[in-house]
Amino acid sequence: MLARPDLLNRVDDELRDALIDALRSVANDGSTRCVVLGAEGKVFSAGGDMAMMKAKHGDVVAIHRGTDAGRRLIDTLFDTPVPVVAAVHGHAIGLGSTLVLACDAVVAARGVRIVDSHVAIGLVAGDGGVVMWPSAMGMVKAKRHLLTGDPLLAEDAAALGVVSDLVETADEVLPAARALADRIAALPPLAVQGTKRSLNHVMRLRAHEVLELSFAYEAETMSSQDLLEGIDAFMEKRTPKFTGR
Repeated sequence: MLARPDLLNRVDDELRDALIDALRSVANDGSTRCVVLGAEGKVFSAGGDMAMMKAKHGDVVAIHRGTDAGRRLIDTLFDTPVPVVAAVHGHAIGLGSTLVLACDAVVAARGVRIVDSHVAIGLVAGDGGVVMWPSAMGMVKAKRHLLTGDPLLAEDAAALGVVSDLVETADEVLPAARALADRIAALPPLAVQGTKRSLNHVMRLRAHEVLELSFAYEAETMSSQDLLEGIDAFMEKRTPKFTGR
């Protein structure tokens, strides 16, 4: 459970490391058959922590340490042996959307927005979006989304293949996700886990092909002036003025 509602469940170093530790604990306990990844508060996750991005701006060592940790998070989600069901009761933005799409099933409520907003604030969508979005909806639709950062409502995301299970209201999300997890947990665990490993091997191969490059490009933009402008414009609720620097 993402449990930092006062910070809109933004993913900083602390939350990322806690999530990695929790997933690794599941992998090692041998008794869990399915995981539900939910969140407290109004949103699922507002994405990466912008204050942290500004603090690391221009610090090459810190930036690369962060992108390496981001890669570990994606690898951990792919390597978790049991299925993970995302319970998306509120908006999933930026890195929050990457977490959602890295799960094995996605339960979401109508009206929820799922959006990879990296480009909109001056970042390359390098933390997994270039793998997960095309796999879910196809390359052309993924390009349309990632290059604009336009949000998808959950009902549209369901039609495109991003959401597996659509419910009417936020209150229905967690019960529906738990019901799906219970169904999966009741099935033969060796068959379920072997099927997940086989499917995720496809994702892992694609990730190995592209993530090193995309994270490198993202790291470059983490030192750009456009990123600072994108963050400031977002905070000040104004239209950004990007210069390509």
